[in-house]
Amino acid sequence: MAKTTTIIDIGSNSMRMVVLQKSSRFAFHLINETKSRVKISEGCYENGGNLQETPMNRAFNSLKSFLNISNSLKAKKVICVATSALRDAPNSKVFLSKVKKELGLNIKVINGEKEAYYGGVAALNLLHNDEFLTVDIGGGSTEFCFVKDGQITKSISLNIGTVRLKELFFDKGSVNEAKEYISSNLKKIFELDISIPSTVVGIGGSIRAITKAIMKDSSYPLDVLHGYTYDVDSNKSLINSIINAKDITELKKLGIKKDRFDTIKEGTFIFNTILEELNTKKVITSGVGVREGVYLCDLLRNSNHKFPSNFNISLRSLLDRFETDGNQSAYFGNNASKIFEVLKPIHNLDDKFRTLLVVASKLHSIGTTLNFYKVNDNTFNFILNGLNYDFLHTSRVIVAYTIKYSKKSLPTKKDLQGYEQLLPNLETMQWMSFMISLNLMINQDYSKPKVEYILEANTLKIILPCYSFLVESSLDKLEVPKMLELEIVCQK
Repeated sequence: MAKTTTIIDIGSNSMRMVVLQKSSRFAFHLINETKSRVKISEGCYENGGNLQETPMNRAFNSLKSFLNISNSLKAKKVICVATSALRDAPNSKVFLSKVKKELGLNIKVINGEKEAYYGGVAALNLLHNDEFLTVDIGGGSTEFCFVKDGQITKSISLNIGTVRLKELFFDKGSVNEAKEYISSNLKKIFELDISIPSTVVGIGGSIRAITKAIMKDSSYPLDVLHGYTYDVDSNKSLINSIINAKDITELKKLGIKKDRFDTIKEGTFIFNTILEELNTKKVITSGVGVREGVYLCDLLRNSNHKFPSNFNISLRSLLDRFETDGNQSAYFGNNASKIFEVLKPIHNLDDKFRTLLVVASKLHSIGTTLNFYKVNDNTFNFILNGLNYDFLHTSRVIVAYTIKYSKKSLPTKKDLQGYEQLLPNLETMQWMSFMISLNLMINQDYSKPKVEYILEANTLKIILPCYSFLVESSLDKLEVPKMLELEIVCQK
């Protein structure tokens, strides 16, 4: 696969492009994302589904600019897909032919089931969950993909998009008819005779806009949409407030951005109806969708469109891009695991914290690229936004704080203020801080010593292969959790 690849998704309402760059076999990162509200389907649903001249021109000109960006970023591969608007339009060949002739771009019009599948592939690989139903609300249609036990079991597309319903019902004041139309279409979901998960992964601009409003309303501390999870019942009031907003002023107060004013009420109405009909309890917001799914199907074409087990793309990508020494990174990870295991009788932490300690130990030094003297603070800030995929919000905050308080005194309750709702208790974070600090101090001369750890009563014996003044002097200054003592034993 090309090192740099451009994916363009022509939707009914928006045209979006991502440019993704590989850093190793399976790892990649985003280097550009561009969006244009071309509204290619505008006016088509009242005109027999035919694309109109002005929207087609907007889309053509945006595509031309997208390709300029792609060329400037030296993308060697461009994949362009089109969804509901072009697959439904009787005159879509007019647009497709013009783009191919004048821009040299082949647009692949995908069916609804394929569109749903791409969204499922993206969510399955880039979110931390293995059983859910994706709901991708677009301008012309809404796609559903069922995932159970880490496998995609079914994909389906329904014609209930925001632009479609706006033109057919909402602009005419036919809200009740719109509700009936959505409910009638959703019967096809139940006819599948398949178990419907209680968790929905929400994809698309409307759902992301709803999530932003919920995050604002709850004063959520982390400004990250991807992976944000909320309880449906607890946010019913806000969702209804968006649907019932009388004007733009009310939408603004709710946290809705200007570019969503035209379809957010319709999109929220559709989403709310789906949640009610499917009895959804929890929503996980996805920052990825069709574009990432198209890319992953190409990248993972020889592995059933799934990453290898235990592969974490965010961790691998950061280690690649910051040119972290692979041997040192592996040593810190292995040593972190050994320290966690030997101290388990005292700290009694769940095994998930071992995983996070290993991640933090491997990533602790990436901040040196920005400023050596502020390495912990730099890494802390970067991690909060840099672990883009496959990390729970709680996980990324724990990793960031673990790194921030490495080689430092144990964190206090005051130090954790601002992110309390995403962090475990203070004692847990103090153990994480201590264990990473000990890990880094053991290998501060980068010699990767073969260390053994033995816990006797409440004393941790650190058995070094030979005497190290650096290690001994550093450990004397290390703040240790209550009930624990350290003892250094040198074999030579």
